Amino acid sequence: MNHAAQDTDFARQSIGEQAPEPWAALADRIRRWGAELGFGAVGFADLDVSEAAQRYAAWIDAGLHGEMAYLAHRARLRAEPGSLQPGALRVISARMDYLPRDTPPDWRAREAARSARDDSAVVSVYARGRDYHKVLRARLGELARRIAREIGREAYRPYCDSAPLLEVEYARKAGIGWRGKHTLLLTRDAGSMFFLGEILTDLPLPVDVPQPSHCGRCVRCIDACPTGAILGPYRLDARRCISYLTIEHPGAIPENLRPAIGNRIYGCDDCQLVCPWNRYARASSLPDFDVRNNLDSAGLVALFSWTPAQFRERLAGSPILRIGHERWLRNLAVALGNARASVTTVAALRSRADHESALVREHVRWALRQQDVEV
Repeated sequence: MNHAAQDTDFARQSIGEQAPEPWAALADRIRRWGAELGFGAVGFADLDVSEAAQRYAAWIDAGLHGEMAYLAHRARLRAEPGSLQPGALRVISARMDYLPRDTPPDWRAREAARSARDDSAVVSVYARGRDYHKVLRARLGELARRIAREIGREAYRPYCDSAPLLEVEYARKAGIGWRGKHTLLLTRDAGSMFFLGEILTDLPLPVDVPQPSHCGRCVRCIDACPTGAILGPYRLDARRCISYLTIEHPGAIPENLRPAIGNRIYGCDDCQLVCPWNRYARASSLPDFDVRNNLDSAGLVALFSWTPAQFRERLAGSPILRIGHERWLRNLAVALGNARASVTTVAALRSRADHESALVREHVRWALRQQDVEV
């Protein structure tokens, strides 16, 4: 059947009457549109994630989600995705690679070397450019509109961290990759340096076959975690995770974990940097994830000097903006406390010793003690 004939079929048949062949053809078109919009892969899965939802509920019951109360509040919905969109039959799962366009082949070695320089401010790679929520939401929305134009009505709803969906599990079921022992999705052709987004639809698209795991006996991600947050294969204690502590955690960072944070001021990529599959991680085709504000080379002291206005202005459109200036200073104070003692470091910390925020003051005092300075 040629494309013209398929278009006629979609126009004249009702949704429930279409044969499997037109749905398979539509699935192929959706993949092609996804590639045109910058997605590295698109797959299709049914809604059944009951087993994964049980594991998730057990994780919540164990308190391993820390203070992310929103994860517990909507835990039930994660097992019932159909309640988000009545009549939904499928999840269209999409992967978007996020390494900057100019990423060199030896990027993992460069990141490791940067982490070893304790005066450097290390920001997770995904957060150095534009806020991915905005990028994915816009591109998923366009993909959904193309589907709507094809079938003659809206039959979708796009999501990007905006609903209680077990997105890694759906991506796994959709054949995009397998769940690594660090709990992130992995693929043989793109590692794990990518974002995931979904479209819930009532279209009976053919589902994809999940990939087998290719981690084997490797436990490099578990061994590399600075704080021991990966308790074992597929089991993460968010309360110890540096990404949680520097982004999601609203209060004081536990003192016993501060030294292990090192110079990481927003997120942590350690478990991904050591993963052998990330030698195949792909650079994005989009300019959105290119580095802004020199966040791949900035120093701790320079960033610690930013005023609230500079923080808001320079990080406008960045995912970092959501933590606010107070937590930004908290994180930087910890990193400065972990840096080698120097006149510049001590002077920077003392400049914030009387900060209006008790949270900032406490972390600055700790950092000064780490620098062997009386407070």
